[in-house]
Amino acid sequence: MTLAQPSDPLSTSSGGDVTDTSHLAADRRRGRAAATNRSGRFEKLSREAFDDGWDSLDELPPLKTEVQEERARTIITRNESPDISFDRSINPYRGCEHGCIYCFARPSHAFMGLSPGLDFETRLFAKPNAAQLLERELSKPGYQPKVIAIGTNTDPYQPMERRYKLMPEILDVLEACGHPVAIVTKSALVTRDIEVLARLAERNLVKVALSVTTLDKKLCRTMEPRASAPHKRLAAVKALSEAGIPTSVMMAPIIPALTDSEIEGLLEAAADHGASEAAFILLRLPLEVSELFRDWLLRNRPDRYRHVMNLIRSMRGGKDYDAKWGERMRGRGPYADQISKRFSLAAKRFGLNLRKKKLSTDHFIQPQKGGVQLSLFE
Repeated sequence: MTLAQPSDPLSTSSGGDVTDTSHLAADRRRGRAAATNRSGRFEKLSREAFDDGWDSLDELPPLKTEVQEERARTIITRNESPDISFDRSINPYRGCEHGCIYCFARPSHAFMGLSPGLDFETRLFAKPNAAQLLERELSKPGYQPKVIAIGTNTDPYQPMERRYKLMPEILDVLEACGHPVAIVTKSALVTRDIEVLARLAERNLVKVALSVTTLDKKLCRTMEPRASAPHKRLAAVKALSEAGIPTSVMMAPIIPALTDSEIEGLLEAAADHGASEAAFILLRLPLEVSELFRDWLLRNRPDRYRHVMNLIRSMRGGKDYDAKWGERMRGRGPYADQISKRFSLAAKRFGLNLRKKKLSTDHFIQPQKGGVQLSLFE
């Protein structure tokens, strides 16, 4: 049995709100962005919690984060996407406790038989053998070094990294091999690894991007409930740049009629804190993310719902999302062009993107039989 999905207020004649009994009680999901936990699209049955009239849901405890260790078989993921600047990446974790409501990685939880909703934020997976796998894969005959991206799917410095400490192990392998790496995160925890990052930077082997979507603390709290506060992310930018680590700020995503008014102010703050580059991605709403984001808008910014969704659809060919290469990151149409031009002009005004940092592959030493073989001529 598949339960009916809530209708979109934009498609109703009244334009009123949606009544959806599938929402979990607010006290149970405190500190979470999603309000529902519908089954993934690959499941034969769709299950939702609902109150049967006996107040049974009131007896349930608050949701807690659960982490399961996964013995991964590979760690480097390859892609051939023509609009992405890297062809390989590492994701030490599945799911993300930051819980950003707009996260395009949410649908990946459906492949685990879990919900892209609250499961994505609370039922997580760690790969404790990530560093060992990385060393093994870098040692394969014929491996050619190119920049490895970390944090492109789920955040490598999300809260459970404090416990598992997978990033220092991964960075140690990359440092020993002289392999370049680019990191994206929303967490100030990245500064914990500032010493190894600084050593990598001395050889032009690393750059770090802090994703800052808004400077509004209240909006950040509801939209990215367990990510670092905006001022802490900017402080991390400052600490990294002062340590000689090339640092950029990503406004990812820009949400029309909600955060696009902050473009100039956010880029000015980024430059003031030492960032040398800046980039943006337009809000993406693939698969289940669309429903989750629309539900969040209705709960948190109901007065903006129509405006936000109308603008999104105007940049996505009338749909919530269009995955077409070359357009999925930026959209199309007059409003998308306006956002791009504003961002470019503001970046130029504040001295950002004057020179794009290109990392080096000249230092790469391939691991041999579980270790790094040093050159006989050093």
